[in-house]
Amino acid sequence: MKNALLGMAASLLQFALGLLPMAGAQAAELQVLAGGAMTTPMKELAARFEKTSGHKLIIRFGTTPELIRMVTTGGPFDLAVVPVDVFRDTAARAQVAPGPTLDIARVGLGVAVRSGARKPDIGTPDALKRALLTAQSISTIPASAAGTQVMRAFDALGISDELRAKIRPQPGPAQVVQSVASGDVELAVFLINVLTAPGLEVVGPFPAELQQEVVFTAAIAVDARQVDAARAFLRYLTTSEAAEVIKASGMTPG
Repeated sequence: MKNALLGMAASLLQFALGLLPMAGAQAAELQVLAGGAMTTPMKELAARFEKTSGHKLIIRFGTTPELIRMVTTGGPFDLAVVPVDVFRDTAARAQVAPGPTLDIARVGLGVAVRSGARKPDIGTPDALKRALLTAQSISTIPASAAGTQVMRAFDALGISDELRAKIRPQPGPAQVVQSVASGDVELAVFLINVLTAPGLEVVGPFPAELQQEVVFTAAIAVDARQVDAARAFLRYLTTSEAAEVIKASGMTPG
């Protein structure tokens, strides 16, 4: 009887040990690409999703040109949450699953100054035009989806040539903030959620006549290694909890 019980216990232990790899296999390391302007909400959303799902998210952020390179030549990824301009590139679009992408967030353009600095009037197109022409220097990211829209607004105002010498191109959102917070540049002109940062004071959004939004959309990679985890995170990004995080970051969900 004793030998039988010992045998049964050994069998149960062997069975339990055999389940451990199966349980561990449920957790995935999810490779995500994301637009740099979504850094704040994506980090918060990733932390919450990791806590509830057990998955681990590795996120690489970038501007539109950088993201196109990442999608096409930057190695494997599972999910991209990027400006729609990324998928207007034919080669990049071919790297994600066919069919419609899923819009996650959107945000418009704005202007900010260093904390404590005088805020110019930008309430109308003419007022914004005067503020830009009066400024000594302007920080933005021309090589980005938002930067492209900024340049279009300058074109619409008819002041692109006058502003060319004033523009101080930055490599990423953090540098836009730092350049103005430090006093090196007078105005930051970029996505308004990026400008809501320590060291800056938001002057306001672009006038409605000139306002444009950057839309961040999501798609699963055509050769994703963690399809189930990618789908789970994609579903999470559409929840009311995710929407609250996106709103708190100064963006509009969907």
